[in-house]
Amino acid sequence: MADLPRFLFRLVLATCLSLGLAVPASAATVQVLTVDGAISPASADYLVRGIHRASKDQAHLVVIEMDTPGGLDTSMRDIIKAILASPVPVATYVSPQGARAASAGTYILYASHLAAMAPATNLGAATPVELAPAGGGQPAPAGKPDATKPAETPPGDPKMRKAVHDAAAYIRGLAELRGRNADWAERAVREAVSLSASEALELKVIDLVAANLDDLLRQANGRSVRMADRTLTLDTAGASIERIEPDWRSRLLAVIGDPAIAYILMLLGIYGLIFEFSNPGMLLPGVVGGICLLLGLFALQLMPISYAGLALMVLGIALMIAEAFLPSFGALGLGGIVAFVIGSVMLIDTDLPGYGLPWALIIPVALTSALFSFFVAGMAIKARARPVVTGAEELIGATGEILADMEHEGWAYIHSERWRVRSDVPLERGSRVRVRARHDLILDVEPDKENDHV
Repeated sequence: MADLPRFLFRLVLATCLSLGLAVPASAATVQVLTVDGAISPASADYLVRGIHRASKDQAHLVVIEMDTPGGLDTSMRDIIKAILASPVPVATYVSPQGARAASAGTYILYASHLAAMAPATNLGAATPVELAPAGGGQPAPAGKPDATKPAETPPGDPKMRKAVHDAAAYIRGLAELRGRNADWAERAVREAVSLSASEALELKVIDLVAANLDDLLRQANGRSVRMADRTLTLDTAGASIERIEPDWRSRLLAVIGDPAIAYILMLLGIYGLIFEFSNPGMLLPGVVGGICLLLGLFALQLMPISYAGLALMVLGIALMIAEAFLPSFGALGLGGIVAFVIGSVMLIDTDLPGYGLPWALIIPVALTSALFSFFVAGMAIKARARPVVTGAEELIGATGEILADMEHEGWAYIHSERWRVRSDVPLERGSRVRVRARHDLILDVEPDKENDHV
């Protein structure tokens, strides 16, 4: 009987161990991030934090579903740095069908541990267009180009040549790191060439073509990818898929990071402060204007803006306001509108898709700005022209009635109040007088001949 407790303990322990061994290991987790649109500070923030989260959650794979026309160089490099430093493999998947990974998207595709595309998608055209001159430099020499060598950058703007050489070296380094076609990568930068999904697979630019996400995970299962310090075999069979949606911060950055929204926020901020300075004490226009201005400037400093364009916009607003104060017969107002429109066109200093200001926004805003400036300045002029209605100065010029005969001092009824008054001439009871000065509680008056009934 003494061995019974020991036997029961061993039986319970063995049962627990057998149950523990019988519990299946947790299924692999694949976290999916989605980018649909230009590569911007908002999308960079979303992807970088998503990759870091996947590392903390010990995900087996991060998939970036991408459809982008390109984007900002700084945001692209932030994303690529996060991918290169990630302890979790990152697969970039150009999806859905009809999507593209142009310009910055091509660099991100090359940097990923696994590069995939859906059918009927394309990549390429990776020339750094945000630094390209409008004319595109001098034309290339005549003759048939050699398809086996990267094209030589034509002579032209030194800034453009420098940017192209830097971008070509950058994408070639990424291609060599991932064992992909480095020569075509350099051509994508220097010649802005593009490839379809099937051609990219044939030229070893990407690793696989997948019809959908499930097909991607099926083909990725068992593949070996080279990490920073080791080679890892992907195990995506039966993996659970977790889609990571942008949080409030990423959504806020995406909204205010839109050039049109940033442009409107900046103008609302300027007009709010103008309205507050024209009517001190209202507070609400100043508070709202200050917040909008700071948000607008924050968004603009994330973009390649032209300070000359910003200065022209401010000058245009100042000229439109000056038109209401100075009789220039419309010269200042017209000049202000022209300066404002030119500044708006120049404000965003890039040719990247999705980062320009459309004329459909600029023209209505310019006309609204002109009307608003005239309205606010007109209100300020009217406020200055109105007589004073409060304080000691309000009594100057007021009229009243003498209450009793007086030689030099007496009492008068002014603004429904009894006031001690002084006069240089004798006044009779009932005489109308006008206040010409105030000394504390004594008013200096004079006969008001226009309203005197005597």
